[in-house]
Amino acid sequence: MTPGAPRLTRRIAEVGFLAFCWAATALALIALAAILWSLLSQGVGGLNLKVFTMSTPAPGSEGGLLNAILGSLAMCILAMIGAVAVGMMAGTWLSEFAKESHYGKVVRFVNDVLLSAPSILVGLFVYELLVRPMKGFSGYAGALALSLLAMPVIVRTTEDVLRLQPTALREASVALGAPVWRTIMAVIWKSARGGMLTGALLAFARISGETAPLLFTALNNQFLSFDLGRPTANLPVVIFNFALSAQDNWRRLAWVGAMLIAVAVLAVTIIARLSTREPKRS
Repeated sequence: MTPGAPRLTRRIAEVGFLAFCWAATALALIALAAILWSLLSQGVGGLNLKVFTMSTPAPGSEGGLLNAILGSLAMCILAMIGAVAVGMMAGTWLSEFAKESHYGKVVRFVNDVLLSAPSILVGLFVYELLVRPMKGFSGYAGALALSLLAMPVIVRTTEDVLRLQPTALREASVALGAPVWRTIMAVIWKSARGGMLTGALLAFARISGETAPLLFTALNNQFLSFDLGRPTANLPVVIFNFALSAQDNWRRLAWVGAMLIAVAVLAVTIIARLSTREPKRS
């Protein structure tokens, strides 16, 4: 074997691996572009003022998505209030107090299981827990299901971000006489607020398009209603029902709703990126 043979072999392997990475990236981008193009080409044509001012229509009549948009926003906001409150506290406990204790490992393992659990199982659980005993679907049940899906994301993100904070911050605060709870709230949380905000925004992006849990909990409502104690309209279920319909106006509204969710998720992702961008230092 010539002396340059191993180097040539490594070079060929490197070029082959790089070409494979480029091909995989191009394939993913092509698939993403195709999805976005289908959403924009089908959704923009049906976008008009009625979408934001009228409720979902009956077959053959005109209408919009106002009730579904407001219902989705109400349930997502209510879900995020509970998920952020519990998730931040649980993530802080895992990072600052439980650390590598046996109980902490159990809680961390359960959170990882919930993080990867299918959303339809969460919806079925809330159905048995709340919908069936109350003998009716409701927006509150939908918000609870969405909260259970968002909570593990916030717990994991909060724990990881807090663990990245320097130990010197904690030591300096305690050395100045601050109690541990004050150190966490005024120093550690403040230092990690960008990452914690990112976790909350990503959790919101995840639950904004969930359909399966809402089919078991909130169901749907054709009319505009602000009573979350009753079946509540929401974009994912409306898209699911309208996309399977033979009515042209319903299918058109389904594409518009899908485009609105995609735009909302894109906006949340951009906000998350901008909120965690490090400022340039001179």
